[in-house]
Amino acid sequence: MKILVTGATGFTGSFLTEQLIDAGHQVVGLDNQRGYRFEELKSKGAELHIGSVTDKELVDRLTKDCDRVYHLAAAFRKVNLPRQVYWDVNVEGTRDVLQAAQKHKVPRVLYCSTCGVHGNVDRPPADESSPIAPADWYQETKWEGEKVCQEFLRQGMWITIVRPAAIFGPGDPERFVMLYKRAARGRFLMIGQGSTHYHPCYIKHLTDAMQQAIESDQTRGKAYLIADEKSIAIKQLVDRIGRAIGKDVKFTHVPYAPVWAAALACELLWKPLKSDPPLFRRRIDWFIQNRSFKIDSARQDFGYNPSIPLDQCLRETGDWYIKQGLIKV
Repeated sequence: MKILVTGATGFTGSFLTEQLIDAGHQVVGLDNQRGYRFEELKSKGAELHIGSVTDKELVDRLTKDCDRVYHLAAAFRKVNLPRQVYWDVNVEGTRDVLQAAQKHKVPRVLYCSTCGVHGNVDRPPADESSPIAPADWYQETKWEGEKVCQEFLRQGMWITIVRPAAIFGPGDPERFVMLYKRAARGRFLMIGQGSTHYHPCYIKHLTDAMQQAIESDQTRGKAYLIADEKSIAIKQLVDRIGRAIGKDVKFTHVPYAPVWAAALACELLWKPLKSDPPLFRRRIDWFIQNRSFKIDSARQDFGYNPSIPLDQCLRETGDWYIKQGLIKV
């Protein structure tokens, strides 16, 4: 099949693109930047284009003759990124992709949303019917993107939606690396008690789920939470990251309120600089926001099975960070 992947050179997109090529598919990729695996993916046979999903003409051209579209591209969290950029990419960009898919009669489309549309999970674990409560503009616009999907579903299109939890794994240079760096030092500053739950999602589990979901006849018009087997308290997660790289992590606990106030001050001071401050509220809120989900619907509808044990996933991720020189142990 000929498949379009938007966000193809990002962490998730590059892993998915590689899997699709290995399965014998012809992959056309679109991203607004080259990404660290650009040349590697090209050498494997991916047809990669640099541009934005807001470029209607480009999106239309790349969608022609495609049998599947995986829409992963998104404006992700940056402290000083204007709200309009989030809206243009995550909402209107989604509309552009779906209009092109509709015009060219693409049989099936997958939209990658986020578990963050549920916000802080007051009664864990949450499922797909739990309250929608986005906590920031990224999550808000991803939810608005889901609403755009519903518009096209009502017009007869075939679309399914996945809401990944916290994606991690080899090849991710940005997300979990901070946790690994701190664990590698053997010391971790824990804001609060560390009892808040976090739900990891190993990259291979996610990309397998995406391919299963788009090929299942049970998934049209539905949204699925995708995560590993269980959530875990963040203190336990950091401890197991330490063990995965051979470090005994010692914790220092500090109260939430003064650190949150310091983060707000940093954001205000850094705002004129148009760059991310060293400390910001979203990073502090990570310590107090529950993320814990059920994956029963994905299991039932398309046989999702996150079978790789967490400790193995953490070890493989740590080995990649060490190999890349991103952490030292």
